[in-house]
Amino acid sequence: MNSQLALIQDIDALLPQTQCGLCGHRDGCLPYAKAISEGEEANKCVPGGQPVADALAHLLGRAQLQAEASVWPIQSDGRPQRMKAIIREDECIGCTKCISACPVDAIIGSGKLMHSILTDLCTGCELCIPPCPVDCIDLIEDHHAVPDESMRIAEQDDLRNRYYAHIQREEKRRLNRKGPVVRANIDTTLFARFSAQNDSVPDIVITQNEVKPTIHFDAKSTIELAKIRTQIKKLEKQLSVREDTQKRLQLDELNHQLNALQGV
Repeated sequence: MNSQLALIQDIDALLPQTQCGLCGHRDGCLPYAKAISEGEEANKCVPGGQPVADALAHLLGRAQLQAEASVWPIQSDGRPQRMKAIIREDECIGCTKCISACPVDAIIGSGKLMHSILTDLCTGCELCIPPCPVDCIDLIEDHHAVPDESMRIAEQDDLRNRYYAHIQREEKRRLNRKGPVVRANIDTTLFARFSAQNDSVPDIVITQNEVKPTIHFDAKSTIELAKIRTQIKKLEKQLSVREDTQKRLQLDELNHQLNALQGV
């Protein structure tokens, strides 16, 4: 792991993994960690509050800054009140937009059926609220005991892995989605590089040996391969009906790209 990636990992380990985007980085804690490593101010994590701002300042050897204010009161640990989302289930129309928006897969349900939020997994990120067309989601205070440091670290690790799994699945499904997708514009290159350091997230790192490449495709490469294969199948079907010189050239080029990505 190079020093830049190691620094990003150390910064990310201090962030609460709510993936809320309140820092200005809509696609989660990891992009904010990268931005901090490149010089962005380290006091923008709203759910982390002053404790996270101070911890980041200490890690980076920077001056301590006042943390961005939260609309919620401060808990005994110095962080803003933990919140949970709930669905008024009798008003839910089953549109599924909140499911796609949840970065940690804490919402369950099916199209045209009632949805529910698994409150033990909910981070209170609020991302499910804007896409709800009937405004049936509320935030309530989490009255569980404030977690100690070991509980917090375990929670953050679990949320991080859930977010990685969410990204991986959503990126793979994106090609087959119809209609708008309610999700962040994920930096898959950053995600693939960082998650390569995490054994809990398989099949997203490219590795090679000196004899013959053994390739495990990252999320971005998987998407690109799927696109190319879809285009190849479409052209092959068209050419089976009627030969076309331009389409034949396009097919040859796509096969060349496919072979290059596969290391053939």
